[in-house]
Amino acid sequence: MTQAPFLGLPTGSVLMAAFSGGVDSSVAAHLALEAGYRVRAVSMSVLGKECFPREKVEAAADRLGIPLDILELSEEFESTVMRCAWEEYASGRTPNPCALCNVLFKFGILADFAQKHGCAGLVTGHYARILRDPDGSIHLLRGVDPRKDQSYFLFGLSPETLAFARLPLGGLEKTHVREIASSLGLPNADTPDSQDVCFAPPDGSSIGRMLQAKFGASAVTGSFVSSEGKILGQHDGIHAYTIGQRKGTGVAMGKPAYVKRIDPLSGNVYLTTDETELFADEAILTDPNFLREEYAGCESFECMVKIRYRSRSVPATVYPMPDGTLHLKFREAQRAVTPGQAAVFYDGDEVLGGAWIQSQEPVR
Repeated sequence: MTQAPFLGLPTGSVLMAAFSGGVDSSVAAHLALEAGYRVRAVSMSVLGKECFPREKVEAAADRLGIPLDILELSEEFESTVMRCAWEEYASGRTPNPCALCNVLFKFGILADFAQKHGCAGLVTGHYARILRDPDGSIHLLRGVDPRKDQSYFLFGLSPETLAFARLPLGGLEKTHVREIASSLGLPNADTPDSQDVCFAPPDGSSIGRMLQAKFGASAVTGSFVSSEGKILGQHDGIHAYTIGQRKGTGVAMGKPAYVKRIDPLSGNVYLTTDETELFADEAILTDPNFLREEYAGCESFECMVKIRYRSRSVPATVYPMPDGTLHLKFREAQRAVTPGQAAVFYDGDEVLGGAWIQSQEPVR
């Protein structure tokens, strides 16, 4: 397998850079230019014109000397990514909008735009690696910087999409990327990293509450309930809570209380003061996507799995089921296995695929 990000592309080919004007996308575009390719940039406006940093984006493109297109995609983003996120919150789940955005927008709409303009590939600033076998097989790997690795968010892509993508930052540390940006005199060299969810409230308040207000949606209300079945109080909507949450319930139980389970039918949010009750040793997964097809048809396979972006990888066994779901068994019970999040499978650094957590089985 070869790690060169531009392997197989004739020098002088035209590449499209997914461009936010930030450090990562700017350096990725620069590295494509430095490798001898002609680069044009495309930027997405997904939160409305008033939120789009046009001056920053244009300044970065001008500094690199590359043409820039800006696509106004606010309506599409709201009706898909944001609406889907709200529906997940409203059903008592905790969504992962970044994984959906990567499939539908960054490697969906932008990749289509690049192909329509005759580009040979789409360059992005993701910290992940794409390796290519001599026979054309594609492998998705973690980025070498463990603090910035974004391979988790890319599990839903197809091999064909990955073949079109070029990820020049995957083999670099973030500190090196900032050094490159500084050496180029980019106006964004010292800007802080962006938050994981682009539409999260800047004050750190609940995304679920923000989305409810945005869509004017009704909430599933109900009771806070103890593990013993005692009613502890009322809440104004399950969309404001997630498994493992400690702060924000407003319920006094004499010691820290955690959200153990959310029942979307009754509206009950179950709390526990016993943190061991948050652990599960099994989970049911839906809508799998395999980047290595041989794993989809086997009776079972062992792997390392991440159950959220910031979590460490842990050993588990995956059992594909006849109904298309996956049964995931952890070697050791895991805390706060959260419906709506992705479980992504790894063999060493390579992403084998992933699926969405539907439910979890608490330790018996």
